[in-house]
Amino acid sequence: MTSEKTYTLHPIGKVCRDVDGIFINVDERYRPALQDLAHFSHVLVLAWADQFDTPEHRSRTTANPPHAPDRPTGIFATRSPVRPNPILLTPCRLLGVDQTAGRVMVENLDFYDGTPVLDLKAYYPVSDRVREAHIAPWLVDWPQWLPEEGLGLDDIPRV
Repeated sequence: MTSEKTYTLHPIGKVCRDVDGIFINVDERYRPALQDLAHFSHVLVLAWADQFDTPEHRSRTTANPPHAPDRPTGIFATRSPVRPNPILLTPCRLLGVDQTAGRVMVENLDFYDGTPVLDLKAYYPVSDRVREAHIAPWLVDWPQWLPEEGLGLDDIPRV
């Protein structure tokens, strides 16, 4: 059964990568929603992979992930932006919030400069952390945690 219903999404801002770091610039009308976000250590960032929003990318059902380039993997078993709906999700360390300017400074955001941000959600360990999680065998060589110094532009996987 295929759903024919469509949905409308409105970006709340955009990713900005510059020499000062990685920011999410939040549109003025959404800035009141930033109230109290600075009390959290991490934020979940949802975005739209606009650079991969093509019929070709949306129709792909497998990908060769960077951690297993010779192993085609079902798209739902990857974090690839190439998928039926190119929604991105990354938990990030929250470094600062300037509600007045609409700037949210983050670390470890693996989205391109200019990527439309759909939503921000405060990280709640009680619901966002999983006890006794396991991963696929082809990921065993990946580190358990991101490096403390964060991700650079060269660390963003190319699809």
